[in-house]
Formats: sequence, structure tokens, C-alpha cells
Amino acid sequence: MKKINRREFLKAGVGTAVALGTPGLLAHASERTKAISTNVAAIRGDNLDSMTRDAIDALGGIKTFVKKGETVFIKPNFVSFPWAQYNNCFHVGECTKPEIIIAVTEECLKAGAAEVIIGDGSHFPTFDWKYAVTLDGSTNLVKEAKRLSSLYSGNVTLACLETDSPGWVEIPSSSSLSKIAISSLVAHADKIISIPVAKTHSWAHLTLASKNFIGITSLSRHAQLINNTWWNRGSLDHSSPQSIAQVYLDIVKSIKPVLSIIDFSIGIEGNGPTQSWGGTTMNMKKHIGSWAIIASPDIMAADATTARIMNHDTNKVVHLAMGYKMGLGEIREPSIKILGEKLDNLCATWKPARIRNG
Repeated sequence: MKKINRREFLKAGVGTAVALGTPGLLAHASERTKAISTNVAAIRGDNLDSMTRDAIDALGGIKTFVKKGETVFIKPNFVSFPWAQYNNCFHVGECTKPEIIIAVTEECLKAGAAEVIIGDGSHFPTFDWKYAVTLDGSTNLVKEAKRLSSLYSGNVTLACLETDSPGWVEIPSSSSLSKIAISSLVAHADKIISIPVAKTHSWAHLTLASKNFIGITSLSRHAQLINNTWWNRGSLDHSSPQSIAQVYLDIVKSIKPVLSIIDFSIGIEGNGPTQSWGGTTMNMKKHIGSWAIIASPDIMAADATTARIMNHDTNKVVHLAMGYKMGLGEIREPSIKILGEKLDNLCATWKPARIRNG
């Protein structure tokens, strides 16, 4: 009998029970169809590259999301990356791990993507991508962009959005701004993928797949220059978690990301999103014995599942209810099917942030 590997098992697992006619399942198929509206992949392990690919395969494979000839924009959370040569931002949990970004990029190229753009706005107009180094120190995003571009027909581009964006596209917003300027590299991409790292946030409860898109807004239009050195997006309304959520949820509504992949390796708990604000490193290996990857085509389901893993009351994470009401995705636990690891085996107690604006 042929043995199948873990990725093949996950890929086949969604339909296997029905195909084999598992007792009791077919009898309740109609009820299950009505109850389950979206899937979330949950993968445990210690190899972020293979875990990421397993998560994508569990959702049907990258070709479910990316087609030949398309331009894909990948948005990591690189909030403190401009200081990466000093702050060890990947090891302390402030930024998305390069291993995950590299894996997703290669999967997109395998699917025939014409271009994969990895970009963020962060807090500087420009930053040096060579400091985006994998946890083991073996490679960085500059080397990998060149390597992958040489291996596949598509190209990999690294973009500092404030400097490298050809233009800015205004999208409508129900916030006090009325309009929000986002990078044309994002607005004109065929497919958009959000890859945040799991963190608590002192102004938003949590910063996950949806809040990640604050980083595609224009610094010159929506930020303030601090001490003539770095930019803070203070003109985006941070007066309450609801106010800032309206901004990034309006962005999500406009750009419609096709996939969210959440880095559950080393993140931030407490008064995040960075150590400088009072957050502390949260390494999942110390709590559940492994790292995890959470992925879903439904951005709200990804965020809601992540909130549950982080031991947060989803009724109190305001952007979840707001996003659900806006029709951006599913947040109700009975309507979300977890593929792979059981949710109970991933849950850990994350210290919540002390909310400074509410």
C-alpha cells in the first residue's frame, strides 16, 4: 500500500470522509453544509517553510488562489523592520518570519504568477531588505528574491511602498477620513495575501490579518514625522479601537485579500505591538511545544480563530464584530471548520494589551 506524506494527507482530508461514506456523516451532510461556511487550516510543527506549504495545501493548494500570469502582492507585518539591524525584530516576535514569506512566494511562482511583490510601508520611506534574515541566519529576502526569480518564469520584487509605489489610489472610507490613500502596487495587484505575525496591540486589542493593511497607506498623507527620523500614522484615527478598525476594515473591503496566513511562531503579548511599547516576546514552543501556522481564504475567520487561540474573548475584540457586520467574513466558531490540528491543542494564554484609547 502506498504511503502518503503529510501534505498529501491534508490536501485529501477535506473530502476523504465523504468519499469513503463514513457512517453518520452523509446523514447529516445537509446540516453540516448549512453550518460550515468557511475553512481555516491549522498546522503545528517546527519548520515554518513546510508548515506554511502544508497549510496552503490543506486549503486546496495555491492554484485555488493564484492563476497563471497574475500579479500577487504579499503583505507581511514589518512594523519595526526598518531597525532590523539593531532590534532583532524577528527573534523577539515583532515581525513576520521570512521563512513564511519565502514559502508563500515560491508557491505563487509555482502556480505561474508573473510577479510576486513583497511590500510594506512600515515607518520609513525606505529600508534595507537584506536584514530580513531567516531565524537560522542562512538566507534573507534579497537573496531569495534573486534565487526564486532565476528559478521560475515570474519575478520577485521587494517594495518599500512609500518610495516604490508608482502612485496612490484613494478608496472610500466610513471613517472620519472619507478617503484613504493606498499603494497602487496593492490596488492594482490581481491577488493579495496577508501574512501577519500574531500580536496583541495597545490600540486595537490584536493586530492580525486585517489590521496588517494599515501598512499599505501613504506616509506622506496619513502619517506624522517624529523627531525628523521616523513616521507614525497618527492622522489615521486612533481615538478608539473601533475608529482605527474602521480604517483597516474599509481597506480590506476594497482590496479583498484572497488568503491570510498568520505566523504563530514567535509573537508579542501584553502591551504590543512592539517591545518599545511594552510588549513581551511570546514563543509558542514554550507554551504548546511547537509553532503553528493559521491560514484561511476568509480573513475574518483567520482573525477570529487566531483570537481564540490567543485566549481572547472574541466578543470583546471589536474589529471582529465590525468586520462580520460589514460582510467581510465569518467569525462564528460553529461556522468555521478547522483543518489539521484541533483548536484546543493550539490555545495558549497570551497576556492581553492594556488598551490606551478606550
